[in-house]
Amino acid sequence: MNLSPLRFLHTAPAVVAVLGLLAACGPDQAGTPEAGTSTSSQSRTVAGADKLKACPSTQSRPPVANALPDVSLPCLGSGPDIRLADLRGPMLVNVWAQWCPPCRAEAPYLAALQQKAGDKVQLLGIDYDDPRAELAVSFAVDHQLNYPHLIDSDKQLKLPLKIGGPPLTVFVGKDGAVTYVHRGPFKSQQELDQLVKDKLGVSW
Repeated sequence: MNLSPLRFLHTAPAVVAVLGLLAACGPDQAGTPEAGTSTSSQSRTVAGADKLKACPSTQSRPPVANALPDVSLPCLGSGPDIRLADLRGPMLVNVWAQWCPPCRAEAPYLAALQQKAGDKVQLLGIDYDDPRAELAVSFAVDHQLNYPHLIDSDKQLKLPLKIGGPPLTVFVGKDGAVTYVHRGPFKSQQELDQLVKDKLGVSW
């Protein structure tokens, strides 16, 4: 095809643009995270999940007696799956759901504990048997639960933790052993704070 110099000047930018699009979809780009291919954790995220604290990577550890169940759960926000048996405290693992009124009632106490205790006590939430991940994210954000949250939509923890329904909170010591399981909601900030001191030996 013969193009006049003037016509070529008008056509060249379009050709360059098309070639650029073809290059972006080429095999060198496909299959890499940089090209926008989602990882398994990214594909689970929902609207607003970026506002949640990311789940950290955890070190693989040998099992200890009376530890959390050897179950791996995905993160509600961003970050890797977490194997519960790898966790070490002092820590509170709070099982909740956005559809659970008692969970809403106790949420301010957990948020306040995090503010007061700081790095002395870790908190981890587990969204349990919850079909609406987007509402779970809103729940955590609205109640300022600024710590990592996992998802147990298949109720993997039902049998090992004997969960009749949320809320349920597991107290985990420094060595990874469970020191106490609180079934039902905390009725006051004083109750929660005192249990942390009694069961985990942490004060502030």
